[in-house]
Amino acid sequence: MDLDTAFPPFGLRLTSGDLELRMPHDGELLALADVALAGLHAPGSRPFMREWNLGDPARVRIDLLQFHWRRRAAMSAESWALELVVLRDGVPIGVQGAHAAEFPLLRTAETESWLGLEYQGQGIGRRMRLMMLHLLFEGFGAVEATTGAFADNPQSNGLSRSLGYTPNGQVRHDREGEVATEHRFRMARETWDARPAEHRPDITLEGVGPVRAMLGMDEPAAAPA
Repeated sequence: MDLDTAFPPFGLRLTSGDLELRMPHDGELLALADVALAGLHAPGSRPFMREWNLGDPARVRIDLLQFHWRRRAAMSAESWALELVVLRDGVPIGVQGAHAAEFPLLRTAETESWLGLEYQGQGIGRRMRLMMLHLLFEGFGAVEATTGAFADNPQSNGLSRSLGYTPNGQVRHDREGEVATEHRFRMARETWDARPAEHRPDITLEGVGPVRAMLGMDEPAAAPA
């Protein structure tokens, strides 16, 4: 038995043109750490709750490895997180993630991502978000997807608005000792189904069935109260 069969998330693959999203193997995690250390945002920008990619390179590598290992180990029907490496022409350039709690009942998942600074501004962030939304709605049967970004992250907030998300409130956070406001967004299934042609790139999904079975997704979604 190979690893893709023994642990179905390793067999999950999303492809669209020169981009591929899949569960990273450990060597690719080290490559992702190098991308993070090379820079994820402009000086003075603070898109994360904690600036995990700054500081001692050895610590950044350890933290990234442990983060991905913890998320792999904790996957269950009750709570899961998919942290997929973004590969462009086979080269790791970032991560597109999604996580959910009680998904078989609620059918709601939250997305998050990061992309190496040198790859930003090329439309890759939009493409990888659309690929993950395609997995959530078409592969997993989600009824909504949520996301958020700090108020001082106009690129991420602008992307969410441009894809058709609707505002979903604000949340105040402690961002390393300072108050930071997060803008929340929601994409309903109906909005996804009505998206325009430019938001419908060719996307191929592989290995979805075994992941659905592992995470208990084949039960019908509950009707809204």
